[in-house]
Parts: sequence; structure tokens; C-alpha cells
Amino acid sequence: MVDKDDLRQQFTEAFEGADYPVNSPMDLVPALPNGPGTTFESGDFSMTAMELNTKGGGQQDFPYDDVDNLVDDIMEGLEEQGEI
Repeated sequence: MVDKDDLRQQFTEAFEGADYPVNSPMDLVPALPNGPGTTFESGDFSMTAMELNTKGGGQQDFPYDDVDNLVDDIMEGLEEQGEI
């Protein structure tokens, strides 16, 4: 079972170092510890940042001025796609 709070924290920690505002997913890559291969895991959920962009990215509405709004949309997109 996915711990949504843990997953939200992982996304926040990974993306909070980006240079906001961010205008596209590519603006987030420099902030990621392992680039697009950065993996987010919780319970039976495991997805790289690259997969996150393709599988859960449908709800993202760039540009973002802060990490909280970005993470909210990522979480919403993953839930709507049935990933979490």
C-alpha cells in the first residue's frame, strides 16, 4: 500500500531545489539527485522521474511558482491515473 504522505514528501524534497518558476518538466531535472533516473518509492509504488512525467504528468499545468502547487498536481495526476 502506498503511503501518500511519504510519497508527497519525496516529491517535495526532490523538486524543492529547482529554480522557480519552472516552465517545463526539463526545468526540474537539475534539482533531481539522480536526474531523470531519480526513483520515487512507497509500498508497491515505484516510478522514476522520467516515468512520472509520462504516466502521471497529465495534470501538471506549467509554469509553477512553487514546489507545493507542483507536488499537489503530481499527486492528483497519479491518483486520477490509478497509479496511487
